Amino acid sequence: MTRLPEPGRARSSYSANNGERIEWAATHAAAYGQVPVRDSKDTALPGFTVAAPAWSAFVDYAKSARV
Repeated sequence: MTRLPEPGRARSSYSANNGERIEWAATHAAAYGQVPVRDSKDTALPGFTVAAPAWSAFVDYAKSARV
């Protein structure tokens, strides 16, 4: 398995009252076709990757449902 370079990450603009957020690296989608996602409060935990089209569908849904 090829290890991808560490991506530059963005944090969600929405957070719960306790400050929980996610970080993702959308710029990886164009280069690698996948979006790395992780917990922003504990970045030592392993994250996961989502196929770029699935991430896009999730973001579109979250915007339309206002979640």
